[in-house]
Amino acid sequence: MEGFCMGQVYVEALKILNIQDEVSCHICLKLLTESLTLDCGHSFCQACITVDTKESEISPGEESSCPVCGIRYSLGNLCPDQHLVNIMERIREFKLNPEKELKRNLCVHHEEKLLLFCKEDRKVICWLCEQSQEHRGHHTYLVEEVVKECQEKLQAALERLRKEQQKGEKLEADIREERTSWKYQIQTERQRIWTEFNQLRSILDSEEQRELQKLEEEEKRILDSLAEAEAELAQQNQLVKELISDLEHRRKWSTVDLLQDMSGIMKWSEIWTLKKPKTVSKRLKSVFHTPDLSTMLRMCRELTHVQCYWVDITLNPINLNLNLVLSEDQRQVMSVPIWPVKCTNYGILGSQYFSSGKHYWEIDVSKKTAWILGVYCRTRFCNIKFGVRQGTVHRNVYSRYRPQCGYWVIGLLNKFEYKAFEESSTSHPMVLTISMAVPPHRVGVFLDYDAGIVSFFNVTNHGSLIYKFSKCCFSQIAYPYFNPWNCPGPIILCPPCS
Repeated sequence: MEGFCMGQVYVEALKILNIQDEVSCHICLKLLTESLTLDCGHSFCQACITVDTKESEISPGEESSCPVCGIRYSLGNLCPDQHLVNIMERIREFKLNPEKELKRNLCVHHEEKLLLFCKEDRKVICWLCEQSQEHRGHHTYLVEEVVKECQEKLQAALERLRKEQQKGEKLEADIREERTSWKYQIQTERQRIWTEFNQLRSILDSEEQRELQKLEEEEKRILDSLAEAEAELAQQNQLVKELISDLEHRRKWSTVDLLQDMSGIMKWSEIWTLKKPKTVSKRLKSVFHTPDLSTMLRMCRELTHVQCYWVDITLNPINLNLNLVLSEDQRQVMSVPIWPVKCTNYGILGSQYFSSGKHYWEIDVSKKTAWILGVYCRTRFCNIKFGVRQGTVHRNVYSRYRPQCGYWVIGLLNKFEYKAFEESSTSHPMVLTISMAVPPHRVGVFLDYDAGIVSFFNVTNHGSLIYKFSKCCFSQIAYPYFNPWNCPGPIILCPPCS
C-alpha cells in the first residue's frame, strides 16, 4: 500500500508540475501572487503588471497593452481571479507537503481514492465504501459527473445572479436618472415660482407708483383749485373792506358834499355781491381699486411666451421715401417735412420677411404723437410701391390701411386716439377706437403666419393685449411695417430681449 501511495504522489506531482506552468506569471515566471487577469484572459502578478504604476495613480480610463499578446486593456478593469487564487494555494500546499495533500483525496477508512459521491449521505466515498453496509443500496455517482453537474448549476446560478445584478444596477441607474430629473423639475418649478412672484412684485410696485402718481396729480389739482378760490375770496374780501371803509368815511361828509358826490361808489356798493368760487367735489375722482393680479400675471405670461419668438428686425433702406430719414444702424426712422404736408407717407418695411412660423418684435414709440405699426403682405387688391408717391392723395389717408389691401395695422392718431384698421365691405376701412388704460411707450408685435394671427401688446402695461387680428389671409410673404407719420420723433426698433 505504501508503494502505491508513493506512486500516487509521483503521479500527482507530475500533474501539479504541468498545471504550474499554466498558473505561472509570464513576467517573473513564478507562481502567480495576488494575480490580476486582463481583458484578453492572461494573468500576471499584481506587482509585475503594475510595476510602473502606483495603485493610487491608476485612473479608470488609462490603457496599456498585454505583455504576451499585445491586446490593449484598461487599467481600471484589472480584477483578481479568485478561482485561480484557490488553485495556486492548493499547489503551494501540495509542494510543501505532497503526502498530506494526496491523503486529502484518499478515503480515511480504506486509503482508496475518493472517486464516488453518495447522494443520500452527500459524502465523497471510495469504491470500498460503496460496498459497505453504510452505503449499500444508496445512489452513487462518479465524482467527475457530480462535479460537472454542480459546476453547471453554479454557472447557471452565477449567470442568473449576474442578470439580476444587471437588473439591479439598471434600476439603480434609472432611480438616479429619475432623481436627477425630479431635482431638475423641482428647480425649474422653484425658478418659475420665483419669476412669477417677482413679476407680481413688479406689477404691484408699478401699480402702486401709478396710483400714487394719479393721487398726487389729483391732490395738486384740488389744492391748486382751492388755493385759487382762496386767493379770489381774499381779493373780494379786501375789496369789500375797502368799500365799507369808504362808505363809513362818507357818512362823515357834509350834506352838500354827500349829495354832490359823483363818484358812483354808492351805486356800485348797492349792486356789488360776493362771487362764490367754483366748488370742489367732496369725493376723489380716482378711487383706488385693487388690481386684478391674476389677469396681469396671465398677460405677463402671454407676453413672455411670444417673446420666445423674438427676431432681430432692421429697416429696409430700398426705395426709401424722401420724407423719411433712416439711422445708420437701420433701427430708427423718422419723418422730416421736406414734401408738403398733404403728401402721403407710405412708411417703410422691415428687411426681414416671413412665409411661415412665429415671429415677434418690439418698437419704441415713446417719442411719437402719431404712428402706424403692424404687418404688410402684398395682395392682388393693392399694388402700392413703397417710397413712391402714387397719383393723387386719397381724401381719407387711412383708406388703404385695411386687411383687404394687405395691411394688418394699428395706429396712434391725433396724439390720443388709438385705432385699429379692420376689414370693411365699403371702400373705406372700418376704423375701430381702442381704449388704452396706459399709453404704450413700447409696442410688441407677434405674427403667427401659419395660424393667420397678428397681435399687438402694450409692453408698458405689463404686456396687456392691445388688439388681435385673427383669420388673416397671407397669400405671399409678410413684412413688418412701420410708418412714423408726419410728426417729429423716431420710431425705434428694439434689439431682442432688450
